[in-house]
Amino acid sequence: MLITGVTGQDGGYLAEQLLAAGDEVLGTVRRPAPETFATAGLPQLDGRVKLLGADLLDRASIRRAIAEAEPDEIYHLAAPTFVPDSWEDPTEVVAAIAAGTATVLAAAGALPRACRVLVAASSEIFGDAGVSPQSETAPTRPRSPYGVAKLAAHGLVGALRARHDRFLVSAITFNHESPRRPERFLPRKVTAGVAAIAAGREETLTLGDQAAVRDWSHARDVVAGMVLALRHDEPGDYVLASGTPHTVGELVDAAFAAAGVERHAADGSDRVLVDPRFVRPPEQWPSVGDPSRARDVLGWRPRTSFEQLVAEMVDADLARLGVAAPGAR
Repeated sequence: MLITGVTGQDGGYLAEQLLAAGDEVLGTVRRPAPETFATAGLPQLDGRVKLLGADLLDRASIRRAIAEAEPDEIYHLAAPTFVPDSWEDPTEVVAAIAAGTATVLAAAGALPRACRVLVAASSEIFGDAGVSPQSETAPTRPRSPYGVAKLAAHGLVGALRARHDRFLVSAITFNHESPRRPERFLPRKVTAGVAAIAAGREETLTLGDQAAVRDWSHARDVVAGMVLALRHDEPGDYVLASGTPHTVGELVDAAFAAAGVERHAADGSDRVLVDPRFVRPPEQWPSVGDPSRARDVLGWRPRTSFEQLVAEMVDADLARLGVAAPGAR
């Protein structure tokens, strides 16, 4: 089994699940080194996952890695993941996602025996879909270069699957988080900020729009859905989401509750400050997924509730600060 982007949030959880099932796992990173897994915070994978070098902007390196691995399954997870970056450098982001996916699919198709491939798409393909929640058949009107690139990758999967009768899957993932998520992403910014307040390191947390709605799941549950999708009898596309909307404000409140700290200080002031620069107009079509097909066809359901996810992230952020989580979870 080959995982591209094995040191990312999803790649790490997926590798752990495949190894636990007894699978042989290989993974790609741009530049393998002895300390790769330790640096990525995944020392448990060191010596258990063979690393191969592959850069999404270097087609030859992708072809070499896939030819060397000769996998039965490829989980193509490697990609830029921070949407705002796609506005800073749309050329590189679009090339990495769209052309990189095309190269992976072509290289897999050139293997001597059939290889199943799952490509990680994104809820960003929907954008202003005109409907919410969004299923696999919702209109796709992406609002960022990242979303456009992910839509191209998603479309490639469908086109090649139909033309060449290959086992190709597109996993349309909605927001999924974990303690391994970098702090530049909002949920980790919230849980890390609340943990810092609980630890007495900070007094306030500054955010933007707390009315924004998202559909959050645990990354561990999402990658479990990927495995079910790629090992199903028939290939297809699947929305992997909780199907339950939550506001940023609810995320903040859940984080304070998990940390055992009141959101409002003794003087009644809100510990969460609002920066008007980050407040956006309300979204007409919130990014919420409809996972009915994954539930009905694959038997997949998220096992981790929203509150459990937030508590796990807060506990991890408290531990990073040397503070014990409140009570036993």
